[in-house]
Amino acid sequence: MAYRKTPAEIRRLEAAREHLIACATSVVAEVGWSQASVTAVADSAGIAAGSVYQHFPSKAALAVEVFRRAAGREVEVLGEVLHGPGDPVERLGRGVEVFARRALENRGLAYALLAAPAEPAVGAERLDFRRRYRTLWAEVVREGIAEGLLPAQDGEITAAALTGAIGEILVDPLGTADEKATDELLTELTATALRCAGATPTD
Repeated sequence: MAYRKTPAEIRRLEAAREHLIACATSVVAEVGWSQASVTAVADSAGIAAGSVYQHFPSKAALAVEVFRRAAGREVEVLGEVLHGPGDPVERLGRGVEVFARRALENRGLAYALLAAPAEPAVGAERLDFRRRYRTLWAEVVREGIAEGLLPAQDGEITAAALTGAIGEILVDPLGTADEKATDELLTELTATALRCAGATPTD
């Protein structure tokens, strides 16, 4: 008869895996993908490097899971804002501000998610999540058009422009330790995004 793990063993393994992912996320936020070696992650988790492979078949698999978890949370938060209260233009502006503010509050991780050099598997995940961001932006832009708050336009093209512009504008600030003028940056970024969609920035 094949050995079957007990519920207690399964819970222990799941807890160990979650701890490993959390530690790996912290390491990536601190040193980036290229320096987040299996050894560095294992040291952070307080385990032997070989133990990492009990949970993930490779460094790439661990990196992909870290990216999916972290980026997935950002998509989730953005979706909550864009589907929240207010008219489409208000939600669009709020979504840009919340996304950017969260990035600037955790610069190392945000830079890793948006721009830091990474192996191909993580790059593929980035492309997938960019599509998810575009879908969210496109939805709110189309709502704005339908309600007469935004001019007629191709919502998909505007969403792609927003996704690219927001990331590009944030890259340099995220790559530095300078935390000055955050409010000014958020104001300018939000105004730029609203202009891109054809809206008048709100006060």
